Amino acid sequence: MDALPIFMNITGRHCVVIGGGEVAARKVSLLLRAGGAVQLVSPELHPELRELADAGALQHVQALFEPGHLQGACLVIAATDDEAVNRAVHAAAVAANIPVNVVDVPHLCTFTMPSIVDRSPLLIAISSGGAAPVLARQLRARIETLVPASYGRLAALAAEFRAAVKQKFATTQQRRIFWEQVMQGPIAERVLSGQEAAARVALNEALQGSADVHHGEVYLVGGGPGDPDLLTFRALRLMQQADVCVYDKLVSKEVMELVRRDAELIYVGKARDQHTLPQEEINALLVRLAQEGKRVLRLKGGDPFIFGRGGEEIETLMAHGVPFQVVPGISAANGVSAYAGIPLTHRDYAQSCLFTTGHLKDHSIELDWPALVRPNQTVVIYMGLVGLAQICEKLIAHGLFATTPAAVVQQGTTVRQKVVVGDLSTLAARVAAADMKPPCLTIIGDVVRLRDKLAWFEPAP
Repeated sequence: MDALPIFMNITGRHCVVIGGGEVAARKVSLLLRAGGAVQLVSPELHPELRELADAGALQHVQALFEPGHLQGACLVIAATDDEAVNRAVHAAAVAANIPVNVVDVPHLCTFTMPSIVDRSPLLIAISSGGAAPVLARQLRARIETLVPASYGRLAALAAEFRAAVKQKFATTQQRRIFWEQVMQGPIAERVLSGQEAAARVALNEALQGSADVHHGEVYLVGGGPGDPDLLTFRALRLMQQADVCVYDKLVSKEVMELVRRDAELIYVGKARDQHTLPQEEINALLVRLAQEGKRVLRLKGGDPFIFGRGGEEIETLMAHGVPFQVVPGISAANGVSAYAGIPLTHRDYAQSCLFTTGHLKDHSIELDWPALVRPNQTVVIYMGLVGLAQICEKLIAHGLFATTPAAVVQQGTTVRQKVVVGDLSTLAARVAAADMKPPCLTIIGDVVRLRDKLAWFEPAP
């Protein structure tokens, strides 16, 4: 190693920053976040630093640098654009055996400032030793996406129980095994999903030996409309740690590629007039898998609570005492419409939006037609491709103009996206001519007129 990575406790300790500009402001902010008592030496101050000084958050010495300013310091940072001053700070700090950092001048540094992922009390520091700070920042950005902010709360909970665990288990190995089980199981997931009180109870029960830290859990995750970049951080993390994935027809292959490679895959998709498993059996399957101690990913297209029957599934899980968490996804309605360049609401076109399904039953469709034909409204219809001609006819019969703009979007947000635009009188024929296949979303209303102007995502043929 070119340098020894360490974490320094500077809480309440004297830290000196030389310089009063924007760079100095960034360094002061970092030192204050770490609890340092900051003294700033500079003839002039950046407005942000002036505000901190006026608030008493730091001590300002309005002067040019002198070696005496470093007396009693635990570290010093030189953040000026004057090479002579920076060299003088370095020389004085080295002579006094004080760690010194001269910003962007690695050879004048006895320590460097890393890029930091802050999940206090958990900290991750990345350093290139000053050789490639941009690369270090890029790596930090990658890690930020992989380590949820709630990991800090998990670390705090572990600190709260550390003494009790040490008292319970005599050896280091026993303690390590216990914490590994906690950190990779439902207790940790409860913290990460914001259920800290429940996690505290479960951890205490596990410590007393009255609970099993190995029991399974179900993750009800919205996979979004198709583009994997639209997944949430939490969805991706759970997809990577699940033991088994129970997934639907509407989950795109690109999203499925992000599921843990060695997870068992169970397809329970539904197509028109063809159900791989009835919903009641899916509910029972989730319970059974979790009771076997497995981490079960229930992956759905769009959002699990918008025409996804997620509510029915968690009712069953709750009835059987199975731990679960719900991760919302971008729904097909707002994801697909955005990629099609059709805003669902717009001040000049529509002030409300209504979602409904277009399933045929006995070759006919019955919806709340008066609610669907209200003025200044956008109507979004899920699963309405087969009954599209009937839907358009009914809307016209109940009062919408035949010239009302409408669009059907196939496999929206993916590279296979196809959009057909027409009006209520022409849409069904145009969709049939384009040979469109599910999954499709239908959007009806004046906002469709905006597509000509706002269409931004047009995948290559």
